[in-house]
Amino acid sequence: MEMKPKAFRISVGPLLYYWPRQHTLAFYAALADSPADILYIGETVCSRRHELRADDWLDLARDLAATGKEVVLSGRTLIETGAEASALRRLCEQQDFQVEAGEAGALRHLGGRPFVAGPHMNAYHGGTLEWLAARGATRFVAPLEMHVNTLARLLAERPAGLEAEIMVWGRMALAFSARCFTARHFRLKKDDCGFRCIEHPDGLDMRTRESREFLAINGIQVQSAACLDLLDQAGYLADMGADVLRVSPQSSGTLEAIAALDAVRGGRVPESVNPPVGIGRCNGYFHGQSGIAWQEAP
Repeated sequence: MEMKPKAFRISVGPLLYYWPRQHTLAFYAALADSPADILYIGETVCSRRHELRADDWLDLARDLAATGKEVVLSGRTLIETGAEASALRRLCEQQDFQVEAGEAGALRHLGGRPFVAGPHMNAYHGGTLEWLAARGATRFVAPLEMHVNTLARLLAERPAGLEAEIMVWGRMALAFSARCFTARHFRLKKDDCGFRCIEHPDGLDMRTRESREFLAINGIQVQSAACLDLLDQAGYLADMGADVLRVSPQSSGTLEAIAALDAVRGGRVPESVNPPVGIGRCNGYFHGQSGIAWQEAP
């Protein structure tokens, strides 16, 4: 008989890629019918992307909330211009939805209102978590590159009442730059990029001269070449104290990853989940190895 792990919720992180409008809306319509409990939405990578604008994301948030989902609006991780700072302020000051803070500047605009601390807020120890909780954080997303023992210690150090969320599937955003890597790859200026990232629904692969996976680029992001896959650790993470397990959207496999997590929390054996074609799997950070490594479950 399969044993049910401690109860946990399933979240879907913000869409990191630039997909056509109808593709994006169809994806969220599918999520509305999925077992996911929490949906993070909004443009977090590039303010020039315009298939969905701020009002469109708000309309989508309302539609998803009407289906019973918990909806969180995600803010940018890197603010570069006055216009982006103003957009962040408007996002934080709206009263309809909780915000996922991508960087510390958002906390000033939130003014003590409840928020989710995103994975790039550098919360590596209990002291930081206490600082975030004192400013209104109700949940934090653990940094992506943590070893399992360090992660367990972080969960044990968190203040009472602060929920923990851990990403378990999807390409990891590892670094950010004011430079647009996708535009530079095509020898274009950032402000005249032709929106070439819409041609790469899972980011643009970077490989070594030996054609091995190395990294991926997605606008201003550097991502892992491989897809993080900790689905086989879902029950263990829940028993460790994770309240929410996060899936990061990819062009395929996202709904299957959600279904696998739903099976685990129901005490059933999950189906295997494949990343998009051409993308490998990794779990090295979790096991104390290089991040790109893959270690089979014992």
